[in-house]
Amino acid sequence: MVVSVALAGLLAGCGSSDSDSDDTAANTSATAAPDSGSLSCPTDAPAADTAPQWTLDGESGKLEMVGSTDSAGPLIKVTKPFKVTETTVKTLTEGTGPEVSDTATVTVCYTGVNGRDGNVFDSAYQRGEPSSFGVAGVVAGFGKALVGQKVGSTVGVAIIPADGYPDGQPGAGIEKDDTIVFAIKILAAQ
Repeated sequence: MVVSVALAGLLAGCGSSDSDSDDTAANTSATAAPDSGSLSCPTDAPAADTAPQWTLDGESGKLEMVGSTDSAGPLIKVTKPFKVTETTVKTLTEGTGPEVSDTATVTVCYTGVNGRDGNVFDSAYQRGEPSSFGVAGVVAGFGKALVGQKVGSTVGVAIIPADGYPDGQPGAGIEKDDTIVFAIKILAAQ
């Protein structure tokens, strides 16, 4: 299943087997903030005519993003192939909660899109359920998008292959030179 492969890769980065990654995902869920069971990710799409909160011209292609709201998930549009030369983070809406540290366990809603083809490769929004994991256990670009942000923030990130999947993630359709993009909502951190 693409979702489990991508989440396992997101959590494990490079060098771990899928079975080890799945165990990591299961174990980090148990350390989520106590109220994470009541948290959810909105599954409705935003209005198609919603103005982008972030527009980024890449080395090739273009990214337009709208962060999620309480009632709608994010909107990520790429003019493909979208590719960046450095990982770029944009705070779409600043939260008011505590700041996320590099040792935190976070609960987030997110959607990951491949810049090469514009396809969603993983989405907590599509599942309607947030994911919880340690910031130290995710790929570098995802961690860069979280550390220093406040709980409640919506964040966009365009990740170069070296900060994402330098060898690709074939089960999720990610090739070794693909830029990946995430829209993230930080629900909790501890």
